[in-house]
Amino acid sequence: MSGAVQRGEDRLRALVERLRARRAELEAEMAAAPPARYGELARAYAELEPVVARAERWRRLVDERAELRAMLEDPALDAEMRELAREELARVERELPEAERELRLALLPRDEAWERNAILEIRAGTGGEEAALFAADLLRMYERFAQHRGWRFERLHLQESELGGVREAIARVVGRGAYGTLRFEAGVHRVQRIPVTESGGRIHTSTATVAVLPEAEARDVVLDEKDLRIETFRASGAGGQHVNRTESAVRITHIPTGLSVTIRDERSQHRNRARALAVLRARLYERERQRRHEGEAAERRRQIGTGDRSERIRTYNFPQNRVTDHRIGLTLHDLGGVLAGEALERIVEALQAEDRARRLAEDAA
Repeated sequence: MSGAVQRGEDRLRALVERLRARRAELEAEMAAAPPARYGELARAYAELEPVVARAERWRRLVDERAELRAMLEDPALDAEMRELAREELARVERELPEAERELRLALLPRDEAWERNAILEIRAGTGGEEAALFAADLLRMYERFAQHRGWRFERLHLQESELGGVREAIARVVGRGAYGTLRFEAGVHRVQRIPVTESGGRIHTSTATVAVLPEAEARDVVLDEKDLRIETFRASGAGGQHVNRTESAVRITHIPTGLSVTIRDERSQHRNRARALAVLRARLYERERQRRHEGEAAERRRQIGTGDRSERIRTYNFPQNRVTDHRIGLTLHDLGGVLAGEALERIVEALQAEDRARRLAEDAA
């Protein structure tokens, strides 16, 4: 074993011992903690435990390898035991690289926002009514994906088009890791199909944009009333449908940044106000998070782009029953399954794997 490899293993072993010590500390603190403190400690323990499990597996394999090598160096070892030791050593040396890879992945720094709920924003882009119909398809896709994951999907705001499409939709996805999973969906999505409004049978290309934000808690972003301009007005559906007789729709503008949120779904002004504040808080939290981690995250405007046809992260081609994610070159010939939410899992998992590989490579550099 080279000196560099040995030093790397020594550093990992020392880290494993620190992880084990920290787990023991948390166990002792949890045993004596008051109820108000217990939840925070339990969450920290739940996050640490799988990392320690991977660390202990790696350490166990390293120790086994050392013992087996020592056995094979013993001249008094009989032939049968020597053969068994060789077989065991071969097994350990096959398993050890993957165990080390899994441990290093678990040790990579995680963005604390990844475990949070997500705020999902979908807007029709280029393509008129067809773009709005496609945005509606995406909204349903994410709702079904959330159901598949066992998450709760709450529509906070919906602005429909004349034909039942979506001009703009905002939803809250409630579930552990929702943001960390859905963050790869941010960007421009492109559809190629024959629109229902097309009489000549020609294939059109349209787009919709998706932005994904981690949900912020009240303690993350403190909003001063003097920094908010709150306006109310009557809400109405497409073409003036469902006109509300009261001014229940709410627009909140954060004066220092110019960020503005409009929510008109609920007939209750108080509910719309609460939802608008939640979305505004998420946008401000993401803005501050990106400022702190500049270079790690794209600006929100880069997430959603301009909606131009030339920009895209994924193409949904109806005539060919094909979905292609252009970032990783993955193509699935199961468009229906993707839009149903289930096959979307395969794309999400591939994007997560690519992200893990990239971060591992950066960590090793």
